[in-house]
Amino acid sequence: MSYAIQVNGQPFEDEPRAGQCLRTYLRERGWFGVKKGCDAGDCGACTVHVDGEPVHSCVYPAVRATGRAVTTVEGLADVEGELHPVQQRFLDAQGFQCGFCTAGYLMTTAALDEEQLGDLPRAFKGNICRCTGYRAIEDAVRGVRHTEDPAAGRAVGRNPGAPAGPLVVTGTARYTFDVDVPGLLHMKLLRSPHPHARIVSIDTSAALRVPGVRLVLTHHDAPERLYSTARHEHPTEDPDDTRLLDDTVRYVGQRVAAVVADSEGAAEEGCRRVEVVYEPLPYVTDPEEAMASGAPVIHDKGPESRIARPENNVVGEVHGEIGSVEDGFAEADVVYEETFRTQRVQHASLETHGALAWYEHDEDGQERLTVRSSTQTPFLTRRALCALFDLELKQVRVLAGRVGGGFGGKQEMIVEDIVALAVMRLRRPVKLEYTRPEQFYGATTRHPFIIRVRAGARADGTLTALQLRVVSNTGAYGNHGPAVMFHSVGESMAVYRAPHKKVDAFSVYTNGVPAGAFRGYGLGQVVFAVESVMDELARLTGIDPLVFRERNIIGPGEPMLSPGGEEEDLEIASYGLDQCLQVVRDAIRRYGDGPGDDVPEGWLVGQGAGMSMIATGPPGGHFADATVKLLQDGTYDIAVGTAEFGNGTTTVHQQITAGALSTTVDRIVIRQSDTDVVRHDTGAFGSAGTVVAGKAVMKAADALAVQILDFAAGQLGAAPGDCRLTVDAVECAGREISLKELFQAARSAGRELSADGHWGGSPRSVAFNAQWFRLAVDPGTGEIRILRSVHAADAGKVMNPMQCRGQVEGGVAQALGATLFENVRLDERGEVTTAAFRRYRLPQYADVPRTEVHFMETSDAIGPLGAKSMSESPFNPVAPAFANALRDATGIRFTELPLTRDRVWLALDEASRKSQVR
Repeated sequence: MSYAIQVNGQPFEDEPRAGQCLRTYLRERGWFGVKKGCDAGDCGACTVHVDGEPVHSCVYPAVRATGRAVTTVEGLADVEGELHPVQQRFLDAQGFQCGFCTAGYLMTTAALDEEQLGDLPRAFKGNICRCTGYRAIEDAVRGVRHTEDPAAGRAVGRNPGAPAGPLVVTGTARYTFDVDVPGLLHMKLLRSPHPHARIVSIDTSAALRVPGVRLVLTHHDAPERLYSTARHEHPTEDPDDTRLLDDTVRYVGQRVAAVVADSEGAAEEGCRRVEVVYEPLPYVTDPEEAMASGAPVIHDKGPESRIARPENNVVGEVHGEIGSVEDGFAEADVVYEETFRTQRVQHASLETHGALAWYEHDEDGQERLTVRSSTQTPFLTRRALCALFDLELKQVRVLAGRVGGGFGGKQEMIVEDIVALAVMRLRRPVKLEYTRPEQFYGATTRHPFIIRVRAGARADGTLTALQLRVVSNTGAYGNHGPAVMFHSVGESMAVYRAPHKKVDAFSVYTNGVPAGAFRGYGLGQVVFAVESVMDELARLTGIDPLVFRERNIIGPGEPMLSPGGEEEDLEIASYGLDQCLQVVRDAIRRYGDGPGDDVPEGWLVGQGAGMSMIATGPPGGHFADATVKLLQDGTYDIAVGTAEFGNGTTTVHQQITAGALSTTVDRIVIRQSDTDVVRHDTGAFGSAGTVVAGKAVMKAADALAVQILDFAAGQLGAAPGDCRLTVDAVECAGREISLKELFQAARSAGRELSADGHWGGSPRSVAFNAQWFRLAVDPGTGEIRILRSVHAADAGKVMNPMQCRGQVEGGVAQALGATLFENVRLDERGEVTTAAFRRYRLPQYADVPRTEVHFMETSDAIGPLGAKSMSESPFNPVAPAFANALRDATGIRFTELPLTRDRVWLALDEASRKSQVR
């Protein structure tokens, strides 16, 4: 039989469309293991083999595959389902977190010869991973096994693999768009070319004449209700300043209209045909200028929007003082003052934002809107959609498949609202999937900060005063703006014991792409400044930087005081900061003189550390409900709302349940991130997957264990205290009843062996981290080489060391990107100029060192089984540790991120010229 293209041994006779890339050709035929990450051949997530050669299928014309054999990740295993050796190694090492990039890495690795395997930095230059930090990937390639099969009831503290592991390595894990929905229509968005303008008129008639265009939505079709795209348990944390489609645009890239059509091409053409007349308005892109008198007002809204001072573009602010900082500076022997600046950073999750929605019927036959989204907050998104469109909760279902990375960027509702409106109008399924450029100018970024720090200390190293003035640029909308600003000046100041503290912080509107939630939630920016200043004070007093910190950090049981306001439910429920600093001291002893370091002659060498503290959850309550029940076959089911996006919570929830029920993790299934599954879950953000959802699961599992033992005792005529759970039965005083029999007995009695658990996220504990670097700098070029990287993490009881280490390594890698080169650049009009991976530099395999990770010996009094959070916190101390090491090497205090090679060289060159003049 003749065929056009052979895919995994299966012939396809249909020819590709004109101009179609191989990736879309394959995905349209159900090969969903081929992922869309960049559309430009930069990330490698779409890698497939064509006649055995790896290619980026997003830039490979499908017509070139005619008459050739194409292999996707689904075709790597043999015909009997035996995994390819590379698939098995990635499974054994758990060489993935979210897994969105994994198919690409598998396909690249499977094609490497021995010479290429010897040079992985070059071999993997066409692949990007945002989650892992690359160590896990290297271990997978080298055949290092990390996963294990713990004995029944002993899973906590061991390394069972992720439940979805086999699906990830075979390309059968289903992410947001890995589904086939009949009759699906496609949406594209028309975006504003102006930083600030009023829409005078909008004509959609030409767009509606494009063949295949079904609908054009404009502000005339949008509800008048204002809301925030940010998702929090309490919506009042964020200003209501957003309209679904607005007649005023406030940044270049804001959506103006939505076109829905039979194909993406028709929708794109429809966008080009929409005619909009704008009245340009004055704009401002600098936050300091935006607060000044006479600046253009970006949001002229009433008090119901909860904007602090709209006339000054201040969306939120905090002012407070403990003691008197002026008295503190008067008492000081040394005072240091400096201004620091941090840049916009993109989350760069490889799965872009997107949603698809349709109508279906529930169990009662009632029609309801179903939204499948790449979201960290299914329940909060459902609630927001219901409020926006005046719907009841039962009329909307929101679910997430496996989410391809988040890092806070998907704690927003920026696609679901417009897709839902289109479905409600058309009564047809609709899909909106962001392109990679849209991620840069149509999603959110990290908040850029300006931080002025003034600090004083006595000659003996005792802090006398700490003062901060913080300006956070929230962009055109205030989603997360006030909360990020408030959080940034909380733990960053509270970790230090000083009698006099003062803070003035502002979250400010500008006409630029909105900022939002990002790993660390503001702490990374301010910790960079505070930890840099602590190093300078140590130098001014002539005290070792570690000793200086040890003299001033809070200890166990001490109050955590920030002038922004004390958080009453926050406590030190376990303390490992002293251990973290000891890890740094040990690293200096082992590596400080550079044993084994290959440093070129003439290069400058330095070392430095930074530390941080973070609350193990957001304030104001973070709620989770869970249900654990016995199934007919004697296994267990967990229903929990939190989403899985590489954070590892699914594995941890299995481990907790296995421990409580004396079983093995393979006998537990999980249903999650679906509003049909459980009553409520605030969401997978704020590092809450283990400490909040995990505690709800623990409570449910513990309650079910008691319930099963009580019921079994009644069946066997024994006392519950004489009974114990085993893998598949209950033993009572020498007698035994299988779990299958127990299920049937309960059913006959009209009972279900099922228990619920709830946790409200309060009280909260704190986690600690410390990072140490040793690096070398070429004064002639500004090139920096990381010689050693050591990280200390106080995560309480570590539930899964392999996964937790992956979270730390991924956090360090992402933070290194933000420290060294990542920068979302805006021009003078606020337009993003780095809207592609090749213009926005992400850390690649060759950029990231192997970080030596140490976990502290602590057990938390609040977290489940002594655990604390460890998803966000590793990010925070990295930039200051790097800057402190750079200061040690060069003698220059760098105050602005990123520390790019040209910035370093220019500073070194200027310092050299100044020294020659002297």
